[in-house]
Amino acid sequence: MFSKTLAAAGLLASVAISAVNAAAPTITTSGAKFFYSNGTQYYMKGVAYQLTEADPLIDAEQCQRDATVMAQLGANAIRVYHVDPAGDHDGCMSAFADAGIYLLVDLDTFTTAIDATAIDKTTWNQTQFNAFAKVMDAFHSYNNTLGFFVGNEVIALNNQSLAAPYIKAAARDMKAYRNSKGYRSIPIGYSAADIAELRPMLQNYLACGTNSSESIDFFGLNAYEWCGSNNLQTSGYSTLNTYAESYNIPIFFSETGCNTVPPRDFADQSAIFGSSMNDIWSGAIIYEWIEETNDYGLISYGPMVSATATASGVVAGISRQGTPTPVSPDFTNLQNQWKTLTPTGVASSAYSPSLTPPACPSSTAGGWLVDGDVKLPSIGQTLATGTSSVATSTGTATGSAASATATKKSNANGGKEIAGMSAGLLTVMLGFMYWL
Repeated sequence: MFSKTLAAAGLLASVAISAVNAAAPTITTSGAKFFYSNGTQYYMKGVAYQLTEADPLIDAEQCQRDATVMAQLGANAIRVYHVDPAGDHDGCMSAFADAGIYLLVDLDTFTTAIDATAIDKTTWNQTQFNAFAKVMDAFHSYNNTLGFFVGNEVIALNNQSLAAPYIKAAARDMKAYRNSKGYRSIPIGYSAADIAELRPMLQNYLACGTNSSESIDFFGLNAYEWCGSNNLQTSGYSTLNTYAESYNIPIFFSETGCNTVPPRDFADQSAIFGSSMNDIWSGAIIYEWIEETNDYGLISYGPMVSATATASGVVAGISRQGTPTPVSPDFTNLQNQWKTLTPTGVASSAYSPSLTPPACPSSTAGGWLVDGDVKLPSIGQTLATGTSSVATSTGTATGSAASATATKKSNANGGKEIAGMSAGLLTVMLGFMYWL
């Protein structure tokens, strides 16, 4: 009887996954663009979606309510920072697929993320690999899984760039794992903090080299430069645009939506999806879905209560389930922007990119410490003091090393608030090599 029950459960799960797959065409990358399987170019209109620290994709009823309102907003993607690979995600993935919404999911968690913040802690090890692989195992079969991130703002300050080879090694090994399992070629990329001294070196380093199996498949930038009444030039977006020209893989804003000048009018969306940028950039993820104490939310599930209050669905004083109610006027402002911004792009059949990977950047006096196309670490190697003939740091970190650019993060999404390194620690870091 037990075996029959298991078989029935397996059949139901298979049917559920098949339903998800039937509802959503897959998305692939070609050159610097995303394409639906029918050849139409895909532009990302997404929201950051992390209702709880653990996993927002296991409550099917809540996902259904949220997906309905997201569709009204005009969203076609969500970004989720932390999931439980052991959870049942069929209901949520089906709800989002039915609404035409795709998933970008981070493979790491608070405990498995690559850590660039302290001596002898930066590593890419077997425990991390296994944890990343479990998330990939859990989500590879859904057609509306758009991509995986191997890290979010691992390098949060300009003096942490020695961690970049570990990010690239994680992408290399997860791509190899994906291929060895025969999974669909779901792209694997990185979400970067916007650090002026590392532009465009970080984005170029992660995509550079003659071996595509060692480079990322897409690059996301968490940028909050466009605040209030701005334009392409005064916001700094024109500089970002220049750096992204001729980039050989898709690039998009993996977080955006400055709120220092309320209410947010989301005027930057007209630039991102307009003629000045839409041939280069593939869209944006708006931070964030749920209203928390940081005032970045597009919806709320009820009024805030005491942080010590205990009630179903309430964490840290924030209701995290229920009927999504738009936050006014931000929700409507974004909705109105997106409904008028519908770039058609190019059909995949008419797109024959001749793009080449960027040159691997040399180390600089401004903070980029990785010198050229260095040998990537293997699983288990750590960032440590010593000498090496393989990779040598010659740069000197200066500038804004003491402050991270993205300071809006809540605990739920896994963002980091990182203090700058002391002068003594920085001196030691400058002597670091990649491995013993």
